[in-house]
Amino acid sequence: TGTFLYTFAGAGATATYVLGNILELPGLGSLLQIGIAYAVGIALALAVCFPTSYGQFNPAITIHAVVFHKLPPLKALRYIIAQIFGSYIACLLIYIQYKQLIHAAIGVLQEKGTYDTAMFTSAGPGGIFGLYVNPGSDLGYVLLNEFICDFVLGLVIFACTEPGNPISTPSTMPWLIALAYGVVVWGYSPIGLAANAARDLGGRFAALTLFGKAASGGNYAALAALTNIPATLLAGVFYELVFNDSTRTIHPEWERLIAARHAELERKEHGPPTTSFNVSDPSVEKISDNA
Repeated sequence: TGTFLYTFAGAGATATYVLGNILELPGLGSLLQIGIAYAVGIALALAVCFPTSYGQFNPAITIHAVVFHKLPPLKALRYIIAQIFGSYIACLLIYIQYKQLIHAAIGVLQEKGTYDTAMFTSAGPGGIFGLYVNPGSDLGYVLLNEFICDFVLGLVIFACTEPGNPISTPSTMPWLIALAYGVVVWGYSPIGLAANAARDLGGRFAALTLFGKAASGGNYAALAALTNIPATLLAGVFYELVFNDSTRTIHPEWERLIAARHAELERKEHGPPTTSFNVSDPSVEKISDNA
């Protein structure tokens, strides 16, 4: 559901921008609007789903939790499948909602003779769902851009979900992470940016379902789907080595939230939860004792 909300917001804004440009309908979107939509979508996803899954909307974050916080691999696999499925469903619904305009835009491209060159680009109808780079782009620079943006996002996520961070509380955390996504969309998406393997794969599967093999994305598909995973893992290691401090006092708001989560799971007799918080073992024990 979290990935659905995030994709539904961002891809919907992308649809207005792309279709408005092709159909020459002024005022139907901008890069600023797309960045705001993705940012608000992230904030809404965290507000709705964080108490349930601790913000598992990105396979890279889930894999980080497996590697560093002992999240059970089978549970992680279920999370990742659900994340991709949420993005896939969001894209299919957007297609249905915009179907008339999408087919009108495809007709315009066919009339102009630019269907083959524009359909599966960031400016074409296929780009509403799948993520593509501009024709002729050097994938080396695209890879560098993706890695840096994903590293920055990971660093912000780990810092903002640190219970000992006095600046980021459960109330401010969704908006701080959302602003980080807005920054990378506004500044770096024209080069080529996925930022979330679930958003990329779900959208690409939807594009393949709707338009066939031509929507595959070529060599860029693997880059978009995989780069954010090592970048996020490296950001987690960097945060642990440079910024994290197990002696910090846990913020009262985080303490209440985590205690409530422990109590809920105890009531459901599921045993102690596995948290993806970026905290060291002593802090985790302290949280458990307080709970």
